[in-house]
Amino acid sequence: MLKVGIAGIGFMGWIHWLAYQQIADVEVVAICEQDPVRLLGDWTAIQGNFGPPGEKVDLSQVATFSDLGEFCEADFDLVDICLPPSLHSNAISVAARAGKQVFCEKPLSLTVKQCCEAVEICSQNERMLMVGQVLPFFAEYDYALNAIKSREYGELLGCKLKRLISDPTWLPNFYDPQKIGGPLFDLHVHDAHFLRLIAGMPTSVYSQGRCRGEVVSYCESIFQFDDQPICATATSGIIEQQGRPFSHGFEIHLEKATLHFEYAALSDGEQSMPLKAIREDGTVELVELGNTEPLNAFNNEIAAVVEAVRSGKPSEILNGDLARDAIAICHAQSKSVHENRKVTIDEILKDSKS
Repeated sequence: MLKVGIAGIGFMGWIHWLAYQQIADVEVVAICEQDPVRLLGDWTAIQGNFGPPGEKVDLSQVATFSDLGEFCEADFDLVDICLPPSLHSNAISVAARAGKQVFCEKPLSLTVKQCCEAVEICSQNERMLMVGQVLPFFAEYDYALNAIKSREYGELLGCKLKRLISDPTWLPNFYDPQKIGGPLFDLHVHDAHFLRLIAGMPTSVYSQGRCRGEVVSYCESIFQFDDQPICATATSGIIEQQGRPFSHGFEIHLEKATLHFEYAALSDGEQSMPLKAIREDGTVELVELGNTEPLNAFNNEIAAVVEAVRSGKPSEILNGDLARDAIAICHAQSKSVHENRKVTIDEILKDSKS
């Protein structure tokens, strides 16, 4: 039996709790949460942009804690950190030193330096570090990733990635660079990770956009790869109108096909352009994907975490190094917008060591 402790019961903590219930021989045995109502199992106030709303949960067989240190000393194998981003770094350190395997929601941390420290502390304590970069587990992105890896359609030539939301006025501290970090670190980090996964680490980026205070609220970015002729761009951030709460998609250019997918949640319903492969002979194929519900992606992600812990083999998708690199990419984009120039990744890495 794999024993799990969840630190932080908000929307993601609830989604992870549900996912663990779907896996045999896994049990959530401990919860850490500072809200006394949620510690009693009343999760009805939890709401999200997908999945079921929160419910009342029976925690009579679950150990409950409000102190992170005491929680990490409890008897379980894997800690699942669903705390606010500014608390990730400390929670990872406490958990690793307590001998827990670590799964942390994205972003790994808000600074490259803290990301490096998290990777190092887990390595020093011989603990696994995985980060909840769930995007590759969505059916459309999973298909694209495997098509690129297998070279089913030849080599990768480039990609256009998009991830937009309306202003999340309901989310406190969203534009605080010390707490959440705004759209780049809460939203675009998914595409930064996916880009890193499919194309390797870019050497530089040029971004133009607009800001809200210190934080980039919207940007268009062009990524450069000195070692390969890949043309990659990303559209990221918020729009001021509330009628489009979420949209994402991609156009991935391969030698023998273009993969295209778009999804948008709108105030008047959902609109989708399902994943298609546009082939070199001019035919357009609708790709059969099976279950495309967002909740299924999180179920698959949690299953991958459990498998990694059980096998002792780190996940190629969820590893801490990739999550750290995604944060470095986001910082390069932010610096590029603020300074209106091309920024190299080396600059960001050097800054993190100063």
